[in-house]
Amino acid sequence: MSSEIVIREVTTGVWTFSKPFARFGLIPFGGRSTAVKLSTGGVWVVASTPLSKETKETLDKLGPVQWIVSPDAVHHLFLDEFKTAYPEAKVIATADAIKRHGNPSLKVDGVWGKDAADAKYGFEDDIEWIYFDGFANKDVAFLHKASKTLIEADLLFNLPAKEQYSKTKSSGSFPLFKNLNPYHNFHTKFLGNLAKDKVAMKRDAQAVANWDFDRIIPCHGDVVETGGKKAWQDVYKKILA
Repeated sequence: MSSEIVIREVTTGVWTFSKPFARFGLIPFGGRSTAVKLSTGGVWVVASTPLSKETKETLDKLGPVQWIVSPDAVHHLFLDEFKTAYPEAKVIATADAIKRHGNPSLKVDGVWGKDAADAKYGFEDDIEWIYFDGFANKDVAFLHKASKTLIEADLLFNLPAKEQYSKTKSSGSFPLFKNLNPYHNFHTKFLGNLAKDKVAMKRDAQAVANWDFDRIIPCHGDVVETGGKKAWQDVYKKILA
């Protein structure tokens, strides 16, 4: 429900749209879209939650939406409604996301996993990206350089999803564990199991570790407001070893 969406400007020009989401209808992972106002005046958005009235009103105030992004194989459900609302925007998604989305009429302008590894989509002056082809969900990590913010979907969680459940009667607590934050051992093992190509994962995880960032905005769980570089290195310590 739109009334459950938490909208805030995390830092200058970076907005999050957080809402409840339960994986398999049981596990409170939370969901989040993230929008960035680029130096050109356009808006780049990771479209991982519904385009509610409040979401659209906020995006429209930021500027023209020019890029609609699906960050991995499973965050694709809302591409159609974003594209319908912003027909001039370019849709950039992973090959697996497009396959799972299954709508042949959706115009896609760029495909991670199909395009050249050094492809440019037009937002790279503000946002760098790395495609994790060795990861099960084929995630893409993004760096908003101006705010030193890492934006990602399933490469790192920070649960419980307190912000995403803050407008509900639920605490968003994670079953079995008090948390599944970057410093929990299970988190490291879980992500390690999703690394289908360890060599490729080490290469890409190291490339992210080399980026200059302090904040992490995940799709699932609370924003890591500071200390994000250390959190990333801790989650991927075995892969990076």
